[in-house]
Amino acid sequence: MQVLIAEDDFISRKLLEANLSQMGYGVSIAENGEDAWQQFNAQPTRIVVSDWLMPGMDGLELCQKIRARENTDYTYFIMLTANIGEDENYFMAMDSGVDDFLTKPLDRNQLQIRLRVAERILRSTSRIQSLETMLTICAYTKRINFPEEGWQTIEDFLCNHFGIQLSHGVDPGYYETHIKPELARLTAKHAGTGK
Repeated sequence: MQVLIAEDDFISRKLLEANLSQMGYGVSIAENGEDAWQQFNAQPTRIVVSDWLMPGMDGLELCQKIRARENTDYTYFIMLTANIGEDENYFMAMDSGVDDFLTKPLDRNQLQIRLRVAERILRSTSRIQSLETMLTICAYTKRINFPEEGWQTIEDFLCNHFGIQLSHGVDPGYYETHIKPELARLTAKHAGTGK
């Protein structure tokens, strides 16, 4: 998975790049918010790690631009900061669309934890997007073909994706129009044959 770094401090940028590369991520590097926006706008990435304070376009403005970009898959945005400080800064950042925070100096374990959460959320948003598009249901077996999982029963699909357990019953209208007349016909047939 590709991660876009927006960091104006050379040492912090190199440290992030080295850690992300060692963790197996592809890395795109921007030295400021404007460069990061141009890169993202040309080729959106699913994860952005951005410094908050940068000359020109800061991390909050970058996040707002990413959130406002139309027809873009969800991007997990991690904000780097030396000191969040007051709660109002948290609220301001969250209102701008920030998903998570990392404090400086960078802690490799904390970065790895944030990235695991990011991947889990991005997988979930991808599944939701798949659900929002059309699902293929077999007209004969009523099984669902879900991307990356293959064919499965509707019951399995609902249980696996939504935790919904189903019980089966009979629609009263269907019972009255189809089952009841068939039962009456079979009862009359058996009564006439003595069986």
